[in-house]
Formats: sequence, C-alpha cells, structure tokens
Amino acid sequence: MKLVVGLGNPGKRFSDTRHNLGFKAVNELARRHSIEKEEHRFEAIVGHCRINAEKTLLVKPLTYMNLSGKAVQPIMRFYKIPLEDLIVIYDDMDLPFAALRIRAGGGSGGHKGVLSIIEMLGSQDFARIRIGIGRPPQGAVEWVLSAPLPEERQELEAAVHSAADAVECWIKEGLIKAMNRFN
Repeated sequence: MKLVVGLGNPGKRFSDTRHNLGFKAVNELARRHSIEKEEHRFEAIVGHCRINAEKTLLVKPLTYMNLSGKAVQPIMRFYKIPLEDLIVIYDDMDLPFAALRIRAGGGSGGHKGVLSIIEMLGSQDFARIRIGIGRPPQGAVEWVLSAPLPEERQELEAAVHSAADAVECWIKEGLIKAMNRFN
C-alpha cells in the first residue's frame, strides 16, 4: 500500500493559496483515479483508490499545515505503511516558481508541515515532491497564504499536474525513475 500525502490547510479561506498545492495535487490524483472509499479519520480526509493496481491512500491532513504529522503518523501506524511507501507533496519557497523537485529524504528546509511529519515519524527518510512557489516580495506567511496572481495560475496548474504524474511514476516505476524523469 502506498501513502500519498498532500499538504495544505483545510477550509475555503485557504483553498486557493500557494500553501495548498499539495492538496491540489492529491485532488488531481483523485480526479484521475476512482476513489473507492473516502473517510474522515486520523484528522484527515483519506481517499482509498488504486493507482497502477497498487492500493493507494490519498490523504489531505485537516490539522492545518504546521501539525500535519498528527495526521500522517497515525495513518502510517494503523495501515502499517513503511517509510519507503510514503510520499509527501508540498509547496516550497526555495524552488523557482512552478519548478518540481523529487527527493528521497532530507530535512524540512524550513517547511513547518514537513518538520511536523519528521518529528512525528522520528525520521526524515521519506520521499517528497516539492512544487516551487518562488521567493516572496513580502513576508513569507503573507506569500504562502495568498492566492497566485492570475498570470501565475496556468503554470502552477501545470506543476500540480506534473506532481500527479510524478506520483504515478513513483508508484509504477519507483523513486529513482521518478526523480530522473521529473527533476
């Protein structure tokens, strides 16, 4: 079983912000693959589906970004999912706008949602897909919680679709192939 976690903040107020690109990527995967069952458990929305015949959980934590680990850790424990079967999708200010990077592990890079997951799992050895939102002209909080400009939307949508493509590749062909193809 694979676990795909998209990071974001719940609620209408945050739905169209740069900080919700992880949620958008999970929504795109849900659109592409039939959700067999959806439940609200573990402080998250959990969609059960199959991607390339692999049982997959598509997860959007409802804990707010900075506490994402409170949702991810119990799901992994309940379903006995090993770290190598987890991938987390999120926005990253340190990447150029709309760029995609896949990594096998590493630190949080200052991303508090990823830091929460690392702390709750006691490990940083899980795959991630980062979607670049670029450096802010103003403060970081205002930047991530603001909506993309109209001229940015098309590029970000393409990046979200690429992130979903990368997840499908990771499930079908493995992390190294996904990294080689999408980095």
